[in-house]
Amino acid sequence: MPSLIDLHSHSTVSDGTLTPEQLVTHASERGVRMLALTDHDDLDGLEEAARTAAALGMQFINGVEISVTWHRRTIHVVGLKVDPEHAPLAEGLRVIREGRHARAVGMAASLDRIGISGSLDGAYHYAKRGIISRSHFARFLVEKGHAKDVGAVFRKYLVKGKPGYFEHQWASLEDAVNWITGSGGIAVLAHPGRYDLGRVNMLTLLHEFRELGGKGVEVVTGSHTPEMVPHFAKLAHQFDLMSSAGSDYHGPGQTYLDMGRLPDLPHGCVPVWHDWPELAQIQ
Repeated sequence: MPSLIDLHSHSTVSDGTLTPEQLVTHASERGVRMLALTDHDDLDGLEEAARTAAALGMQFINGVEISVTWHRRTIHVVGLKVDPEHAPLAEGLRVIREGRHARAVGMAASLDRIGISGSLDGAYHYAKRGIISRSHFARFLVEKGHAKDVGAVFRKYLVKGKPGYFEHQWASLEDAVNWITGSGGIAVLAHPGRYDLGRVNMLTLLHEFRELGGKGVEVVTGSHTPEMVPHFAKLAHQFDLMSSAGSDYHGPGQTYLDMGRLPDLPHGCVPVWHDWPELAQIQ
């Protein structure tokens, strides 16, 4: 069933390379029957994506991925079934987007100091619909020959302790969860295997997330190794959280895993979609 369901994806509204229409069409071609568009800190692609999904007979879920600062670390919280008209959510995301430009200026200045010039304009060239992210800087660095691919960029640049890193304060975990749940949505901790937290900090994060109203954790996602999947399935059960699945697809050649290729959730997981009425339409 998870191969038919993909609850984490990105379009050109944030740092994907396909428009919302193209993304939904690609998902349909890969056999996905229920899709969530979860652009970073932006809801602008949802209407276009929903319209395309309806035309293709797919079930579409309004989503977003919110940037959060937790104990001076950046984590991401996915909101599923959010209401784009919910004013606190829309305003909170607007403030985050404004902060993204300030971070981009700081990242460009850091790259300037090691002799890589023009990165701000270069990154914005890839940010076709406005929002700026590290992925846009990564594509610029690949284009200019500073790394062979986007994965190599994030080993050499843009991360803590490397050129191009700029510390930034995103939304608080409490605010992100409140915006999502206040809009009628479901808060899901995105790709926990990507956070270098250590065991104690991960347990603390999951406890705080649940206490604030978080309901799920991504167990199956593009960046999780096969060993991570049962580990986070166990933690989801331990903290009474539902399990989610999403490719985190960003476009051809920009992602860990193509759509329609997600493995099943481990036995015993409670899927975040287990009681959704949309489920009946894809079975």
